[in-house]
Amino acid sequence: MTKQRYFFTVLLLGALTALGPFSIDMYLPGFPAIARSFHTTTAQVSLSLSSFFVGISIGQLLYGPLLDRFGRKKPLYAGLVLYIIASIGCFFSTSIEALILLRFIQAVGSCSAGVASMAMVRDIFPLKENAKIFAFLILILGASPMIAPTVGGYVTAAFGWHLIFVILTGLAVLILIAVIFGLPESYKPNPSFSLKPRPIITNFLTVLKEPQFYTYAFTGAFAFAGLFVYVSGSPLVFMEVFKVSAKTYGWIFAGLSIGFIGSSQVNNLLTKRFKSEQIVFFALIIQVITTLVFVVGAIYGWFGLAGTICMIFIMLCCVGTTNPNASALSLAPFSKNAGSASALMGALQLGLGALASLSVSFFNSSSAIPMAGIMAGSSLIALMILLLGRQRITAAVESSGEVVLGH
Repeated sequence: MTKQRYFFTVLLLGALTALGPFSIDMYLPGFPAIARSFHTTTAQVSLSLSSFFVGISIGQLLYGPLLDRFGRKKPLYAGLVLYIIASIGCFFSTSIEALILLRFIQAVGSCSAGVASMAMVRDIFPLKENAKIFAFLILILGASPMIAPTVGGYVTAAFGWHLIFVILTGLAVLILIAVIFGLPESYKPNPSFSLKPRPIITNFLTVLKEPQFYTYAFTGAFAFAGLFVYVSGSPLVFMEVFKVSAKTYGWIFAGLSIGFIGSSQVNNLLTKRFKSEQIVFFALIIQVITTLVFVVGAIYGWFGLAGTICMIFIMLCCVGTTNPNASALSLAPFSKNAGSASALMGALQLGLGALASLSVSFFNSSSAIPMAGIMAGSSLIALMILLLGRQRITAAVESSGEVVLGH
C-alpha cells in the first residue's frame, strides 16, 4: 500500500468513525430553537437524542452479523443510504414526533459506519499496526464532541437548526462516494455464516453467563450512563437554566469534553501502577461522591454556572477513567467469541445510556436537580453491581481454580 493510499484509507475510516458522534453532538445547541419551531419543550426535544441512542444500541447487534455474512461494503452502503434518507427527513420534519422517529432511523444507519470502520482496521492493516490505527480513531472520537457542538452553535445562531441536517447529509454523501470509489472490500462474504436468531441469541447468552463479563459490563454501562445524562440534559441546564447562548454552550461542551478525553489518556499512566480492578473501584467511589454532592448542591442552590461545570467535569473524568478499564475486564475472559462479547457490551452501554437520557426528558424542570439525581442514581447502581459482582467472580475463581482477573 502506497503512502497516499495508506493516508486516504486511514482518513476515510476516521470519517466513518466520526459520523455517529457528529450526528449526536452537532445539533445539541439547536435544542431551544427546535423546541420553538415545534411549539414544544426542550425536554421533549431531548427525546430525539434518546431515540438516537436506542438506534445505535440496536445497530451494534445488527451490523456485526451482517458484516460477517455479506462482507463489509454492502451493509455499509445500506447503512449510509439509510442515514442520508433519514437526515433529509429530519430537515423536512414538521413535528417533534417525526424528528424523534427519524433520528432513530438515522442512528441505525450511522451505526454501520462505526462498526464497519472498526472491523476494516483489522482486515486491511497488519496486526502490529492495529493499535496505532485504533488510537487515531479514538482520537477522532474524542475530538468530535469538542468540534461538533461548537460548529453547531455557530450554524444554529447564523442559519437556524435545519442547516445542521443539511451539513450532516452532505457529509454522509461525501463519505459514501469515497467508500464506493476509494475503499476496497476487505472481507469476502461468508454464505455459511448464520443469521438465524437462535444461534446468535445462544452465543450472547453464553457471554452473559460469565460473572466477570456481567459484573464489569453492567458496572461500566451504569457508570457510563452519566455521560449520556449529561449530553441529554446539558442543553436544558446551560441554555434554559443558566441562559447561555448557543455559541457559548458549544464552547462549554467542548471544554467539558477535555475532562473525558484527558482522563482516558491519564488512564494509560494509571494502568502502569495499578490493576484495572483498583482503578474502576476508586474512580467509581469518586464518581458516586461527586454526583451526590452535585445533587445536594443543586437542591440547596450551592452551584452557579461555574460550580455546575466543575461538578460535571469531575464526573466526566471519572467516567473516562472507569470506562476503558471496565471494558477491558469485561472482555478479558473471552477469546473465541470476543466479537459477540464486544457487541453485547456496546449494546448494554448504549442501551442503558439511552434509558438514562430518556429519563431526563420526563422532568421538565428549571434546575439541574433531575440531571444530577439521575447521574447519582446510575453511579450508585454501578457501585452496588461492582461490589456484589466481585463476590461472584471470587466464587467462580475458587470453584474453577483459575485466575481470570488481573489486567
